[in-house]
Amino acid sequence: MALKITDVRAICTAPQGTPLVVVRVDTSEPGLYGLGCATFTQRFLTVAHAVDNYMKPLLVGKDPSRIEDLWQMAMVSPYWRNGPVLSNAISGVDMALWDIKGKLANMPLYDLLGGKVREGVRVYRHADGKTLEEVGDRVQQFIEDGVQVVRIQWGGYGGNAHGVTQNLRMPPEGACEGAYYDPLMYQLSVVKVFDYIRNRFGFELELCHDVHEHLDPIEAIRLGKELEPYRLFFFEDALAPEQIEWFRLMRQQTCTPIAMGELFNNPREWTPLIAEKLIDFIRVHISQIGGITPAIKLAHLCDAYAVRTAWHGPGDVSPVGHAANIHLDLALWNFGIQEWSGFNQAAQEVFPGCPELRKGYVYANDKPGLGIDIDEELAKKFPCSEKLPAWTNCRRPDGTLQRP
Repeated sequence: MALKITDVRAICTAPQGTPLVVVRVDTSEPGLYGLGCATFTQRFLTVAHAVDNYMKPLLVGKDPSRIEDLWQMAMVSPYWRNGPVLSNAISGVDMALWDIKGKLANMPLYDLLGGKVREGVRVYRHADGKTLEEVGDRVQQFIEDGVQVVRIQWGGYGGNAHGVTQNLRMPPEGACEGAYYDPLMYQLSVVKVFDYIRNRFGFELELCHDVHEHLDPIEAIRLGKELEPYRLFFFEDALAPEQIEWFRLMRQQTCTPIAMGELFNNPREWTPLIAEKLIDFIRVHISQIGGITPAIKLAHLCDAYAVRTAWHGPGDVSPVGHAANIHLDLALWNFGIQEWSGFNQAAQEVFPGCPELRKGYVYANDKPGLGIDIDEELAKKFPCSEKLPAWTNCRRPDGTLQRP
């Protein structure tokens, strides 16, 4: 009897406090199922609804081995495509289908993708703090743990979202609520913190920084030039997706390596940056672009233009999504670096089989598929909060909303 999909459903849980969406795809073979990440934290209920009410009726009864065909069908079924809600719903199914295929083959995903080209995945960690000394102490802790690359942030992105004002100018009377920050003070603080860290630790440690689209394009270009003496591993998300044409000027003005893509959804956003060699690292959130299937194609496109991967990997990627990242990292020749947020004890219990960080490298287990599972009963003990995050409501000193 031919293998068929029998059920598709979303599982929402928050063992680390951040809403996560995991998709489970069941098959007609008893005990054979797959898991995928569909985490869009800020709209997790909408994604879960799309999975349960649109993906399920579309896919039940279909052959789970036809991953490419099912991905294409799911993408064009609603006619309009490449939006974050739809892409995350598709990603949950797509990763689960790859997980199933690996289990059927009795192979870990990295073997299905051609096998390992490295044994461990080098990661970077986030070091921030309310003072320069706190940032430095956090860096020291990572160095002692064997981490070789560290992202430096002083008070997040220079605003009050992390409790740091850095001489923030007062907003006008009656200004709207929000995570206020000052672009000028932020720029000055970035140079200051990098100067402090380089003087304290030297140049053997690799450093990067995330602008998070908090500056006007010309200010971002100026900051990139100002950071050249500190030899960054990369300069991340300096511009918003709406401003990608400015990367041509940025490339002409600074030799600081550029990473971009966290907010990308549509291939038309990344294709010109790659083909014109305007970035050095692609930073997409894999579930945001539709899962493993499009990520493989994107990585191969990047390979042709000497662009390396640096998949998005913060706390709002589920452990299932992190596992997918790591399997891709192990098998892709043009891997660059992997962002790593780590898992607390609760997350490791809800998701047995999590990838493990040891001495600056993350390792996947050798179980078939993604090698990770979910304890659904335990997951229910960590319900998701529907409270909207404050950091996405970022404002300049006069109250103007800033695109994060």
